[in-house]
Amino acid sequence: MNDLNILELFRRLHRAAFLFTPDFRIVGANAVAEKWMAECAESAASTHLLTLFPEFIGAEEDIRQVLEGNRPALRLEFVNRECKSGEIRYLHLTVLPVPAENSGLLVLEDVTWHGERIRALKQQEYEQRLYKELMHTRRKFITDGILGNSPAIEAVRQMVRKLQTAPQTTVLLQGESGTGKNLVARVIHYSSMPPDAPFLEINCAALPENLLESELFGYEKGAFTHASTTRVGLLEEANGGTIFLDEIGELSLPLQAKLLSVLETKRFRRLGSNKEIKTNARFIVATNRDLKEAVAQRQFREDLYYRLNVVVIPMPPLRELGDDILVLARHFLKIYNLELKKNVKGFTPAAEAALKEYHWPGNVRELANCIERAMIFAEKDLLDRPDLILEPPLRVTSRERWEVPPEGIDLEAVEKQLIQSALERAGGNKTRAARLLGLTRDTLRYRLQKYNL
Repeated sequence: MNDLNILELFRRLHRAAFLFTPDFRIVGANAVAEKWMAECAESAASTHLLTLFPEFIGAEEDIRQVLEGNRPALRLEFVNRECKSGEIRYLHLTVLPVPAENSGLLVLEDVTWHGERIRALKQQEYEQRLYKELMHTRRKFITDGILGNSPAIEAVRQMVRKLQTAPQTTVLLQGESGTGKNLVARVIHYSSMPPDAPFLEINCAALPENLLESELFGYEKGAFTHASTTRVGLLEEANGGTIFLDEIGELSLPLQAKLLSVLETKRFRRLGSNKEIKTNARFIVATNRDLKEAVAQRQFREDLYYRLNVVVIPMPPLRELGDDILVLARHFLKIYNLELKKNVKGFTPAAEAALKEYHWPGNVRELANCIERAMIFAEKDLLDRPDLILEPPLRVTSRERWEVPPEGIDLEAVEKQLIQSALERAGGNKTRAARLLGLTRDTLRYRLQKYNL
């Protein structure tokens, strides 16, 4: 098999493949590899393997051992690479010998979804270990975990305290993105559950519908293509603890119906099974959407809304918290002093005034990023207003009136372009794209099939 056939073989397997000489000069690449270079390579014009993949620097002798037949392959797993779009991709890099050509073959396997899942699980494991180490101060955690002294924050804290005696009650956290819903969910869990009770979370907007369903419910071997083993779902793993469903407003209508059944019966079935499994998990859900409005637009089931609407905790936006903005800013200052090994003592009066005046569209998450950025470049004892780099509010301009040109238009072509634009703006998330277009998810799915998108 010649080098062109090898490259074509991996193209058909949807794998990027590069052919290179013993001196690491790239002499061939298939179409998948060329597409990857255009999207993610820092030096797309380079023909040197170590320039395109600096991860192999220091492993030159190992690569030569592969090419000489002294070892079968060299593999680097879960290498992360930031593409030009800002997306992080995870790759398996495998070097194979091509003896007939006296050369080597580098094969790229995109395992981004798997890598993200592993990263999220490791993060959850780390956070759970951290909280378990602090279980002897659990009651104090309620006060210290939710920072602030404003009436709005105190109201949140009081509701969390009352939930200590109701460990099975469903809780709905409602507020803008970045207001700390994830933190409050964890405080509720760790202040009302046993120390060894599991806390599992999933973002309903982060996965396609079929993957989300299998993650939640699990599946039996043979339930669908590639289901080679039985897998336990999050509902089963969270038994006796808490399952946190973030972005619940993005759940598709069919999955909403299944979730309603679980909430009412405390039973579910794995995909591909007729056996009912009982769960004693407590549900905490969160959304930045107005679920009442979603119900009115028939994007969210009314019966599920009322089933979730048991205890609702409104999460106040940062711009409404007054002096609490400074409390949080000083908290992040302490964190980044430790992380960056600095000794910044605080803020100037001008900086404090700027922090309180700013509108904070990204809420606490934006504040944390703002302080981190300022601390990285800080050279004085106090952070000043220019150090914060606060962006001015975006100006929303009125939409121009659309007019049909004299020569007419191709309406289907325009609709197709609008759908493509919405998908790009939503980062490929069909639920968000449908919302941008004012369509239901099912209507968008029909149009995607119609235009073969």
